[in-house]
Amino acid sequence: MSRIPLPSPNTMNPEQKRVYDDIVGGQRGTLVGPLRAALHNPDLADRWQKLGALLRFGTSLPKRVSELAILVTGRRWNSQIEWYIHAKAALEAGIPAAAIEALRVGEAPIFDLSDDALSFEFARQLQMNGQVDLATYQQALSVWGTAGVVELTAVIGYYTMVSMTLNVHEIPMPEGAIAPLKVSVAHGRQQLTDLPPAQ
Repeated sequence: MSRIPLPSPNTMNPEQKRVYDDIVGGQRGTLVGPLRAALHNPDLADRWQKLGALLRFGTSLPKRVSELAILVTGRRWNSQIEWYIHAKAALEAGIPAAAIEALRVGEAPIFDLSDDALSFEFARQLQMNGQVDLATYQQALSVWGTAGVVELTAVIGYYTMVSMTLNVHEIPMPEGAIAPLKVSVAHGRQQLTDLPPAQ
């Protein structure tokens, strides 16, 4: 159960309803996740959904690169909804099911494609260390260019904000969905998940 009330179409004011209609009429097609909380401030929700749509659907990056980085972020933050949505998207984008499952259970994934391994490592380092080492950064530049590296960093940052919002407000899973991630708790607090390097 959410810690805050979540607006529904029949309880929304006109500004909330306008943003809601934009969200469900766009590429998402539905309202789930952090935008349910953001609707408490319609201007925030509107800007949020536009930035999210750009980063998910409008960058120069291959979809599999973005979706894998989102999965790394969701796993680090134990973001159940983020994982639930983006594990399906990553699989559809071509990320191997075995790599997705390894990441889900906190094991080192194996990648056949060097771009997948690079996306994983870039996102893993940024989530674990708050920085990316120079060799990984330069490799990413050589593969995706300056715009791509800027976009990839923004994707990781945006989905970190998504994870935090989902977690702090305890936004519930979509109806009928089961939380897919095991979460470690120590001293009564949820722990972030350590991410080992790929094999």
